Amino acid sequence: MRTPREPFRIIRANLGAYLVLNVLVYGVLLAGLAVGLLFPELTASLVTGQEDDGTADLVVSLLGNVWLFALTILAVNVLTVGVLKILLPSLVVPFAGIALLLYKTFESGVILAPVDETMATVLLPHTPTMVIEFQAYILLSLGSYLLGRAWLRPATVSAPNRRQGYVRGLRQFGWLSLPALTLFVIGAVYEAFSLIYLVPRLLMG
Repeated sequence: MRTPREPFRIIRANLGAYLVLNVLVYGVLLAGLAVGLLFPELTASLVTGQEDDGTADLVVSLLGNVWLFALTILAVNVLTVGVLKILLPSLVVPFAGIALLLYKTFESGVILAPVDETMATVLLPHTPTMVIEFQAYILLSLGSYLLGRAWLRPATVSAPNRRQGYVRGLRQFGWLSLPALTLFVIGAVYEAFSLIYLVPRLLMG
């Protein structure tokens, strides 16, 4: 009988892959931070890109309502990264979601690089956000890995053919999305409260 503990059973059964993905994602994030520090002009260009596409203006417009801000952060994380960059590509090309996540992670690291005092101050309270949200991404990337593996090697999920392997791999992805969604909610609420209430006090202090 399936229970809410099923996601954790899946993680334990694939602990090696889960740990490797943790090393890859957090390692790429740190690499992005390092590259941003070494090449601050790259960080500046990516930040300018966010200003040009309206992302920065959207953030500023939401700072007056913490719950609406948290809901927007949640929607962006779930839809633009979780669904568009991890789930949908993985449905078409095995493991594609992992590659796209690593690219997104590196880019995020470059953008968040502490190239000046302001960014260094912002990064400190933002670190828990990164840990929480990227842990959610890692769970989804584990789902991408299990889907791709079951698709290409159906015997790993005791499936008679690739079609059944695909279905069973997708089911595992679905189970892993539950704790990922929980982390997305926690991360969004923390990020909204920290950016509205904590970061301004640190910058003024």
